[in-house]
Amino acid sequence: MRAVVLRGGRLEVRETADPVPGHGELLLKTLSTAICASDVHFMDHPELAIDDPTGRSLYDPDRDIVMGHEFVGEVVGHGPGCSGAFPVGARVTSMPIRMVDGGAGGLRIIGQHPEAQGSFGELLVVPEATAKVVEGPVSSDAVAVVDAFAVGEFYVRSSNLQPGEIPIVIGAGAIGLSAVAALSARGIEPILVSDYNAERRELAATSFGAHVTIDPAQRSVFDVVRVVRAEHHLAGSPVVFECVGAPGLIDSIVRQAEFYSRIYCAGGWYTGDTLNITEATRNGLTLQFGGGPMPQDWYGVLDAVVEGRLDPLPSIGKIIGLDEVPDALEQARKSEGPPRIVVHPNGDVA
Repeated sequence: MRAVVLRGGRLEVRETADPVPGHGELLLKTLSTAICASDVHFMDHPELAIDDPTGRSLYDPDRDIVMGHEFVGEVVGHGPGCSGAFPVGARVTSMPIRMVDGGAGGLRIIGQHPEAQGSFGELLVVPEATAKVVEGPVSSDAVAVVDAFAVGEFYVRSSNLQPGEIPIVIGAGAIGLSAVAALSARGIEPILVSDYNAERRELAATSFGAHVTIDPAQRSVFDVVRVVRAEHHLAGSPVVFECVGAPGLIDSIVRQAEFYSRIYCAGGWYTGDTLNITEATRNGLTLQFGGGPMPQDWYGVLDAVVEGRLDPLPSIGKIIGLDEVPDALEQARKSEGPPRIVVHPNGDVA
């Protein structure tokens, strides 16, 4: 198949071996797949996947790795032992995992392991056990970004926001927008969003339900919180959803946060950082790193997208082909471009 191949630290668009479905697995023709910042992190920090004690990811410079883990595809083949529940031609998506020995031997993250080739290629393999047929008129591009929106759903669900508490979303990229969407779906207001990019702030407000947008170059979000609290007569603490992942940002939030704030760290860290534990202790802060999304978040968001209760399409700013993926990954590395870029590996690029 033709794919975007990572090998020896270099990206190339070329032919690589077709993935072969194992027992209980489906072979898909990739219809749509989205670029994620974690694709860049995997490529830029191979040391973390060379020595991943979980075995879920593996960077091997001597083997082809096809990245990409947000996808939807069409069934074109079956491995042995399939149930028949996914006929040829069915449109299918899945959480980005491939099971070893039915799960008894662990998991592989699709797009981050040479034995779980990803969706930046014409074909990919998913387990029947995690696959779900996508029916109805919903756009394949909307389904391709379910994984990103499941992240925000997980953190908002985990926060168990209480009446009077004030949600603050730091960053209006794909993950920040997913947090705004999850908050908005619960009828929570006011939702505050902070981002340096004016277009992303506008997108958060007009398409996903943010009520107050802040340019952090002009004003601290925590100053705005005090104004909003007085205007809306709210007595609860801020609940912060950090959706950037920039070094030093969590420590900055800890220093500025009000007493008893909760901070949900969704930005993703692939290098070390520092945190002033004394300040966090003094302010009685709660911090959560990672842990999701869980299947209930992932498939719950998929149902919302398919049923039309959530429209993630405004987060997609560009649709490209395989040849443009290396440049798009460079954009993601620089935090430039739209929140999500979608790839059509088999053509049909708008």
